[in-house]
Amino acid sequence: MTSMDSPPQPGAVDVVARPTLDDVARLAEVSRKTVSRVMSGGQNVAPATRDRVLRAARALRFRPNAVARDLRTGGTSRTVAFVIGDLTNPFYASVASGVERALARQDLTMLLAATEDLVERESQAVTAMLERRVRALLLVPIADDHSYLDGERELGTPIVAVDRPLSHAVSDLVTLDNRGGAAQAVRALVDAGHRRVAFVGSSSRLRPHAERRSGYEDVLRAAGIPADPELIRQDAADVEGAEAATRQLLALPDPPTAVFTANNRATAGAARALRAHPSRVVLFGFDDFELAEAMDVSVVAYDPTRMGEAAAELALERLGRPSRTTEQVTLPTYLRTRGDITPAG
Repeated sequence: MTSMDSPPQPGAVDVVARPTLDDVARLAEVSRKTVSRVMSGGQNVAPATRDRVLRAARALRFRPNAVARDLRTGGTSRTVAFVIGDLTNPFYASVASGVERALARQDLTMLLAATEDLVERESQAVTAMLERRVRALLLVPIADDHSYLDGERELGTPIVAVDRPLSHAVSDLVTLDNRGGAAQAVRALVDAGHRRVAFVGSSSRLRPHAERRSGYEDVLRAAGIPADPELIRQDAADVEGAEAATRQLLALPDPPTAVFTANNRATAGAARALRAHPSRVVLFGFDDFELAEAMDVSVVAYDPTRMGEAAAELALERLGRPSRTTEQVTLPTYLRTRGDITPAG
């Protein structure tokens, strides 16, 4: 039996060619130009002709290519690009939800790309988005130099940095009160009686990390507690790195009584290490996460969905007023204190 005689496999689908404007025009017995005018919402078409074209389009399951149409006329698409870090991080999913919500109110859609927090992936992802003539670009920056975006900004594409600013480039920015939020958490620990508070953070080259460490040190300094370098662990880029860093802290001759973690990944890693530790060490993290309440972990919380909405709103405002001065929106944080945060014993 030849392959041509083989019976169809279960679930197999015969793929047919996607219908074109010409196909619709032939079925409706009108010109290609008339079909194009109907599909683009043009008014100079007789009602009977319009109905015939729309019936033909439905029969053929024809969908107009809105992006191609916009680009043919020299315009931009109705999409806004959002370039994020790691797709598996719940923070980015929540921010993207806010972006999508704000864009939907203006009949725009979001196009998402991820850099996986790799510097070399950022320019590739951004370039791919800009080649699609997106209406605006929202970016969680990771690279050390964003001067390559200056030309695009001069062409009128709104660019909004999310969570941290661009490097060597100007743009609108939505960020958190990182320093203030960290200070709130560490102050709560100090007020509860802790004098050995450790810090576990992610990339020391990123501004949110530096600001959260500054908030940590601000409170210790104000309380007259020396900032012990042995209690500071930086560049724990993932959960495993944070777990290893926390184990090192717990193995010190004079270990911490509390650990402040600078993001949700660091908190997850620290929680793993603390789970196996024989004595109670208080954990307080920056970023809320789904299991924090069940694990009795205190956190610095904020609204990530609002961060996404604010970023999209800045981009839309820039579209309406291209020459306005750049704006920075700083979102507030608050504490969610769970369980007993006093030192053990």
